[in-house]
Amino acid sequence: MNTSKNYAGIPDEFAQLETAKVVLIPVPYDGTSTWGKGADKGPKAFLEASENMELYDIETATEVYEQGIHLTAPVTENSSPEAMVNEVHKITKDFIKRNKFVTLFGGEHSISIGSIRAFNECFDNLTVLHIDAHADLRESYEGTKYNHACAVHEASQTTNLLQVGIRSMDAIEKTFMDEEKTFFAHDMVNDEYWIDKVVEACTDNVFITFDLDVLDPSIMPSTGTPEPGGLLWYETLEFLKQVFTEKNVVGFDIVELCPNEADKSSDFLAAKLYYKMLGYKFMGQDADEDYDNSYDVDYKSNTNLKFEDDED
Repeated sequence: MNTSKNYAGIPDEFAQLETAKVVLIPVPYDGTSTWGKGADKGPKAFLEASENMELYDIETATEVYEQGIHLTAPVTENSSPEAMVNEVHKITKDFIKRNKFVTLFGGEHSISIGSIRAFNECFDNLTVLHIDAHADLRESYEGTKYNHACAVHEASQTTNLLQVGIRSMDAIEKTFMDEEKTFFAHDMVNDEYWIDKVVEACTDNVFITFDLDVLDPSIMPSTGTPEPGGLLWYETLEFLKQVFTEKNVVGFDIVELCPNEADKSSDFLAAKLYYKMLGYKFMGQDADEDYDNSYDVDYKSNTNLKFEDDED
């Protein structure tokens, strides 16, 4: 995967790690997917689409790239699902501690086990906002707990997990699911207040893990496991904007783009979604304002964390 270019072709002055507020980590991993393969090609397709995107956002009247977006080298560890998760965890946590707004683009959803773990170790009372067609709550699947079907099992045990858009699951996942914090697609379609209910259930600090298959296949066909009955574009943006406006979104990942050479629309949607989310995060902030990610340097020393870094 070639990452010699800057994200979206932005000028070098906005792409330097030292000054960029945002870090983008590509994770081209597809080691545990069980149906449609190709999510490992998602980051490359996303980056290519981003290069062809207009960088002025009409809604927010901003050019958010001026906040600085640094594209890192891709995470290429694929010797095992566990090794990949550990590498994502390590790299993500390092950038959080460097006072960056850390974002990731997968890759299949198993990458989020590592990103969620890193954010949970750095931010107190974390909500994981899991936006997905699938529950992904299995404790283990096909011999590993680092499978894409287990993407938020750990989060269900260690964070305030909210699940939005769910419309496909296995019966065993009900044993791990908090249905009061689960927003099923068939209920959302008849509930005009679902966005308010989700935001109200969030704690102050929120990490978003966005699986593109939460979107309806009519606008996002290029995923490994498309499910009918998903979210559409403008309701998704309305939802995300309210979350970013009312809560401190500390980072996010986007996963499960499975590109199709014959149809680039999904790649472009993913590119626009990422840029819109950054726009909501930095809406109303001048590019020359300092960024503080509210990482609590004392949090770890005061908390019995499940996962410790050797170097700490």
